[in-house]
Amino acid sequence: MPLNAVASAREILTRLHDVMASRAGAQKKLDQVVGIIGEALDSEVCSIYLLRDGALELFATRGLKQEAVHVTKLAPGEGLVGTIAADVATLNLAEAATHPDFAYRPETGEELFHSFAGVPIVRRERSVGVLCVQHADPRRYEELEIETLQTVAMVLAELIAGAGLVDETSAGPGTSRGTAPVRLVGQKLVEGMAAGHAVFHQPRVTIEHTVAEDTEAERHRVYSAFDKMREQIDRMAAQAEFGVGGEHEEVLQTYKMFAYDEGWSRRINEAIDSGLTAEAAIERVQQRTRMRMRQIDDPLLADRMHDLEDLANRLLRIVSGQIGTAAQHGLRQDTILIARNLGPAELLEYDRRRLKGVLLEEGSLTAHVTIVARAMGVPVLGRVRDVRRQVGEGDLILLDGSTGAAFVRPTVAIEEAFDAQLAAGQKRRAAFQAQRGAAPVTRDGTRIALMVNAGLRDDVSALDVTGADGIGLFRTEFQFLVSATLPQRERQQRLYREVLDAAGDRPVIFRTVDIGGDKALPYMRDEQMEDENPAMGWRAIRLALERDGLMKAQARALLGAAAGRTLSVMFPMISEPWEFDQAKALFEAQRAWIEARGKPLPREVRYGTMLEVPALAECLDTLLPRVDFLSIGTNDLTQFLFAADRANPKLAERYDWLSPAILRFIRRVVVACDAADVPVAVCGEMGGRTIEAMALLAIGIERLSITPAAVGPVKAMVRSLDLGAARAMMGPLLDAPPGAMRQALTAWAQDNGVELS
Repeated sequence: MPLNAVASAREILTRLHDVMASRAGAQKKLDQVVGIIGEALDSEVCSIYLLRDGALELFATRGLKQEAVHVTKLAPGEGLVGTIAADVATLNLAEAATHPDFAYRPETGEELFHSFAGVPIVRRERSVGVLCVQHADPRRYEELEIETLQTVAMVLAELIAGAGLVDETSAGPGTSRGTAPVRLVGQKLVEGMAAGHAVFHQPRVTIEHTVAEDTEAERHRVYSAFDKMREQIDRMAAQAEFGVGGEHEEVLQTYKMFAYDEGWSRRINEAIDSGLTAEAAIERVQQRTRMRMRQIDDPLLADRMHDLEDLANRLLRIVSGQIGTAAQHGLRQDTILIARNLGPAELLEYDRRRLKGVLLEEGSLTAHVTIVARAMGVPVLGRVRDVRRQVGEGDLILLDGSTGAAFVRPTVAIEEAFDAQLAAGQKRRAAFQAQRGAAPVTRDGTRIALMVNAGLRDDVSALDVTGADGIGLFRTEFQFLVSATLPQRERQQRLYREVLDAAGDRPVIFRTVDIGGDKALPYMRDEQMEDENPAMGWRAIRLALERDGLMKAQARALLGAAAGRTLSVMFPMISEPWEFDQAKALFEAQRAWIEARGKPLPREVRYGTMLEVPALAECLDTLLPRVDFLSIGTNDLTQFLFAADRANPKLAERYDWLSPAILRFIRRVVVACDAADVPVAVCGEMGGRTIEAMALLAIGIERLSITPAAVGPVKAMVRSLDLGAARAMMGPLLDAPPGAMRQALTAWAQDNGVELS
């Protein structure tokens, strides 16, 4: 039977402390270590593999054949040991040979043993070895035993590093960089162009001592550090300067909630009880968090785990006295910040006059730090692999958030080209700004409606900046995605009212929540299903009609916010007309409920639907008499038409928006809507690209809802276009499509003086 985790770990650490303090050689110490661990856990085998010359070498063992020591080697990713090291993950197997990654090494004699458990030995966030145990009888190791192994692995990391036993040539940030120019690619999180010198957000805290001399003294250090950290978080939340309200306030409240989480502090205390120092205990819990993060597919849960790791880094710096981050030291020049990931509060600490951009090894579009960066106007590139190893402190970086690339240590030619592109972009933006008040009217006199897509409170300011006609798509789910709990009706109503107030007499179309599937909410986990194809799963109107309490609350919030005004509501993911009927009936029931209580109501309620599921196009004859407007969502429509997941990078460029299939489909919808006298618009990325927007106008679309940044370029295209000539060209082109539609349209635009960008 396994010992109690705390007692077992403490016993092992006490004995290891004596081993580490002895004058014995490194090899002899490791031989003693495997004996101590195997004996304490009553395990027949205990082995240590260390990374040397790119391979995991068996350095010490109790139970396997001694002649295998320094002979058996596994590449990272090879066998169970290699898998643990490559994935920085724990394995716990009752029957090792049944695992698909099992690799038999006859020289070890391990065929005598069935059960296997292994943990990575981690230093500077990188596996430098593996500690594993084996047993003759098939059984899974208890969670208490695994925790003990993980604790011991931390102490081993200190021992082997001090003895110089591991290959650490690439263990730390910046150590494998060169001096040659490098082009890095990543995910566009916040668009924009920026130039600056690399500054590492957080120098790694090196833990010098892992085994505690005085447990109570270590506990007191942690309590004191928690108090200081919470004071810092409270102060930053109070000083955040974004004006009144905003999703970023909700982000900071979630962040603050983690800072006061008792479960987190309890786990650190338990690690101290096992015999670790305060620093080692925090790092021990943090390592476990990182391992959990690697197993999380849900981006929302992963983002919240990132917030917790951000706080752990802050706590570790406080307790170790190594508090200085780049923010505290101050930015001395234009800066591109480099980090594995960032928490929202940490980003707020930086001088916005100097902070020009951010490169992250991780990050996502829905991450809290992305939301805050967008509000700050700071370009961010995420998912940049090995950025901290390829960039050196002070390197010049040119960040192009529009293409998802960053140039490190650029050549003179690259720098000149970037400067020219930056200047050209500034000149174009100035030209677009100059025509902000000009109407988007074609050369032959057709007025095109240019609306913007929005989802955050701050996005509404784009109406004044761009001169857009209104908001053609307000994504109400954003408020749900950044909240720690389900937003109450009053909070929803306050947001919707502020959006309407800011828009003034310009129209706003609110799309009801499109959550579920790939937009899972942690606080609705029990009600949500795990879909193999989330984009086509239980989401949007399907979820809302089944969870009608959620939709009723949103309906009352929207109706209350629009009192005395026109309310335009649009339902997402409608596949058949009956779904629209049910959604509208639900809203009408809430309107009757409000009216019965004598509360003010909107002057008018207009109901519309998204057309993004192709099946709905087959029911337009019965749908159109029921709706006030229709909007074609090209993002989902494209992936559904082509059966191609838009999130799959292998398919991202495979299907063109200018494909005849897409254009013919949309033309058919436009013809039906015109015949029924129902306004139809396109919302999505397709309408925000000038050549695609020109094609949409040529097949009959006269309303576009696009990103704010696209309004200027699309307006310039509209004002340079002879719409009659474009439509005369497009008809025959779609009747007999050329092999390369994009090239044909581009050539026509160039020949006819259409301004493209």
